[in-house]
Amino acid sequence: MKTPRFALAALVALPLVAAAPPSPEALASQARGLAGNLMLSLQGELFAAMKEGGPVKALDVCRVRAPEIAVATAAGTPWKIARTAFKVRNPSNAADAWETAKLEEFRKRLAAGEEMPALETYEVVESEGRATFRYMKAIGTASPCLACHGAALKPDVAAKVKELYPEDQAVGFATGQLRGAFTLSRPL
Repeated sequence: MKTPRFALAALVALPLVAAAPPSPEALASQARGLAGNLMLSLQGELFAAMKEGGPVKALDVCRVRAPEIAVATAAGTPWKIARTAFKVRNPSNAADAWETAKLEEFRKRLAAGEEMPALETYEVVESEGRATFRYMKAIGTASPCLACHGAALKPDVAAKVKELYPEDQAVGFATGQLRGAFTLSRPL
């Protein structure tokens, strides 16, 4: 059976259009959900570790389990999920230029009276020659965080931090301060 020429010509004339990426608001909603899942999973494991073995045990959760939880949370998605801060414990979590600018915005927004749970930001940026959606959600310092991130660590905690993180900067925090942020990105 021959295909009529006009039908073939009509198919050839159709433009090849890629599906439009989701809107920034839809992407932010996805990122918000992933960040929330990461936060809940991480908090659950931290609280269990604190109950089981105190702050020294919780250090292992942040060091080993937090990156694993981030990878598991992003599994099957195009998202990359991590944590960052101005003062990092692990140098591999150091903020890039975009994250540093957004952390500074979070500081200013907090100083202006905005509540910690409202601190998030997102935008489409150019990264490695392609459009990338980036999202950050602030992590506040709660009182349980002070056992490992406060101004006065117990000697056993301070010794373990020094052992695991010789270049640690993530101490000296008070309740309610900006501890850092969850940072998510995905190519468009």
